[in-house]
Amino acid sequence: MKNSREVAFDVLKKVLVEDAYSNLALDNAVKENNLSRLDSAFCTALVYGVLERLITLDFIIRKLSSVPFRKIEPSTLIILRMGLYQILYMDKVPPSAAVNESVNLAKKKKLFKSSGFINGMLRSVIRAEGSLPMPDESDKVKYLSVKHSCPEYLVKLWLTSYGEEITVSVLDALSGRPPLTIHVNTLLTDSDTLIDNLSEEGVTAKKTQIENMLSVTNTGAVDKLRAYELGEFFVQDTASAVCALIANPKAGDRVYDVCSAPGGKSFAMAINMENKGEVYSFDLHPHKIKLINSGAKRLGITIINASVRDAAEDKEITKEADVVLCDVPCSGFGILRRKPEIRYNKEADYTSLPPLQYSILENSAKLVKLGGTLVYSTCTLNPEENNEIVDKFLSEHPNFVAKEIELPSGVLRKISEKTNMLTLFPAQSGTDGFFIATMERRSL
Repeated sequence: MKNSREVAFDVLKKVLVEDAYSNLALDNAVKENNLSRLDSAFCTALVYGVLERLITLDFIIRKLSSVPFRKIEPSTLIILRMGLYQILYMDKVPPSAAVNESVNLAKKKKLFKSSGFINGMLRSVIRAEGSLPMPDESDKVKYLSVKHSCPEYLVKLWLTSYGEEITVSVLDALSGRPPLTIHVNTLLTDSDTLIDNLSEEGVTAKKTQIENMLSVTNTGAVDKLRAYELGEFFVQDTASAVCALIANPKAGDRVYDVCSAPGGKSFAMAINMENKGEVYSFDLHPHKIKLINSGAKRLGITIINASVRDAAEDKEITKEADVVLCDVPCSGFGILRRKPEIRYNKEADYTSLPPLQYSILENSAKLVKLGGTLVYSTCTLNPEENNEIVDKFLSEHPNFVAKEIELPSGVLRKISEKTNMLTLFPAQSGTDGFFIATMERRSL
């Protein structure tokens, strides 16, 4: 059986070389290798830590290595990054242990020629600690990019769009694991009762600023908790819960959630509707429809109807809805702390998104009844995918008007923006980065 560092190496190789998703690769590897809770925690911290600090680690390696960066063998580079991360960021790992374990890992992976290079590099880092190379602070973009391990194009985007104070706070929030929050299923219980029930299972749960949302720690495997099995909650970031509150469907309404998977917003809206009315949850992929259906069944929600549909093209729906929610595919810049590898995609990878997002919004608008609400949302921090899409839509569709957002209790604006739009930032809002806009259909 592999130890935690070997498992971390395998996961990082899948993510960095084979483009696997970090959360899926890590979950599978931990289960396959039957890691203990302690080893699983160490492995998780190491994997996400390396991914979060990749630009920083690589900058230091480039500056200290006698071998050109491009010539370092990929597996050797991964071990170097792992060792360097342990030395610089894992206080409980003695530097000598980080070096020795890295050399041993190289030998286990049959990288015998690289073991001496890894040993020398890591020991030079230990000697240089406290005076490690960093860009000059006069080059603000480069300095912030390396310090926070965020690509320069993204730093520039945020500085231009949100200013330095917000940008630095977003960058600061990129490191470390995000809080785990759950949505109370008020069809079956209430916040106080659920807090007590979770406490009996050793879980610490506290109320957040958003009604019926709890922050939880010491959960272990969430799906093994009795309260989960009984359907008393589902996992959801607070930003998604805020989006469902702003959509604000009433009991008896018809709702279309056109990009629904994994179903959290549909669940939240159905619960807010007291399980009265109709919620149609659509997704492009059949296996995701199964996830939505199984989640609704566990929660005791009976008004959700899930089915396959292409939000950008399909037009087979004839009944108009009171609320249509378009939580569109996006660049994910608001959830980098959950999926740190996203930040290393090329800027060009996102150029196809705005046209797709616009087509989904435009197609979905046809499903809104007169006087009904159209909601557009993303989990990204990028005006081109957010307010620019909404502004374009309203300028080209005079039958829709901006609808002022009534901010839920506990939610405050952090930037100046139009009243039908809301941008949430991790440090200021305690949520993922998120964008929500609301519009109303006024004429045919």
